[in-house]
Amino acid sequence: MVKMNVFSRIWRQLRRLGAASVMAAVFVPAAPAQTSVVTDEGAMLRSSVQDEGQYDRTGGPVKFEFKFREGDKSRILSHVNEDVYVNHRFNRHSVILNRISMEVTAASEDGSGTVEGTFMTSENAVSRRGGPSTFIWGEEYTSKFNRSRLGVYDISDRYFMPTVRDVPVFPDREISPGESWTAKGHEAHDLRRQFALETPYKVPFEAEYTYLGTVTAKSKAAGDGEEITKKLHVINVKYNMYMQTPTPAGVAAYLDYPTEMMGYSDELVYWDNETGAIDHYTENFRILMESSYGNLYEFRGTADAEVTSFERVATEEQIADVEEQIKNLGIDDITVKKTDKGLTISIENIQFGGESAVLLNSEKIKLRKIADILRGYPDNDILVSGHTARYPGGADPQILSEERAASVADFLVQLGVKDKFHVFTQGFGDKQPIDTNETPEGRAKNRRVEITIMDE
Repeated sequence: MVKMNVFSRIWRQLRRLGAASVMAAVFVPAAPAQTSVVTDEGAMLRSSVQDEGQYDRTGGPVKFEFKFREGDKSRILSHVNEDVYVNHRFNRHSVILNRISMEVTAASEDGSGTVEGTFMTSENAVSRRGGPSTFIWGEEYTSKFNRSRLGVYDISDRYFMPTVRDVPVFPDREISPGESWTAKGHEAHDLRRQFALETPYKVPFEAEYTYLGTVTAKSKAAGDGEEITKKLHVINVKYNMYMQTPTPAGVAAYLDYPTEMMGYSDELVYWDNETGAIDHYTENFRILMESSYGNLYEFRGTADAEVTSFERVATEEQIADVEEQIKNLGIDDITVKKTDKGLTISIENIQFGGESAVLLNSEKIKLRKIADILRGYPDNDILVSGHTARYPGGADPQILSEERAASVADFLVQLGVKDKFHVFTQGFGDKQPIDTNETPEGRAKNRRVEITIMDE
């Protein structure tokens, strides 16, 4: 049962992360964030094109192609609501969060672009009574690939992300509203943990595209929050996939391995033709995979994604500014520093109930003051990291650090600093001390929570 649960959770997270990365290859930092509606209710399948009359078809033919510019950076946040079935029996409902940071590192004369980035998939929401559900910072993947101006990928088998590749792919001509075309693509799945497959498990498909027309979208511009209006081109993408596989080379006869995969995806892609990039997307999906042991795994649900802008904050000027704000607020035992993920505010000697994650009122007062600083960075995600001192005979330091980080994150969400989809947590136990554990003063410094305003 444990293996089954781990398989269903991890495999599905990685597929949806890859789907969002279709966007990550093309977004530019100037694009405004889109508002995504995410519910925790059971995932439902539905047709993506509900009313073709909502699209304006008077604009005439349009030429679609990606526009890569060296130095373009983007950060994508995608949400997934899915139901998981194992052998036709309901297993779990999941809300999954995927975060992707990408940069165009080179743009060629032929219009193609080289893209490098980091993909992170969260754990499922951590739910505790009396508080919001925040997300644990999960495993990170790196990737590098080239993409043509029409959307075709060139990527090595050493990379498992993105999962969904060659979507969208455009014909090299103008397209009129209502016109359809087809193009080949494939999904590349990471099944190393589940089936010991060392290269991506690739499932081909032929996607059918239909240019539906345009819509007028309103969104908040990054930074000043001003509402802007722009025209987006809406493209419906549908594909079915099916593949049977022989026994993989090098797999022992007694080991489980995938024998058959099938499913479909039905997406609406909202294309910004001025920037040559996807603005946002929504998707309905259903995937089934059968293993050699006869287990059938089914995943069905919905997904959406948004581009989230951010400000570069880990500069000397910003660090000095935050230090000055903390000094003026009269908060003790606080240090501010630059880390690999951004600007980190370290709260040392933070006080909880004995061997617990219950915040004391004195610390809530301190966090309310820090919340005023965090509100000054509305476009940056927040990472809350927990650390404990090494104290023989105490609670498990790893679990305690995770719970304390989540307790602080939940309180920040309650204060309205961010919603739960933009606050992440992680725990390091007693593995990263900044002082000795042999004295009360040293242990007080090691018992800390760090709040990072994220750059990447």
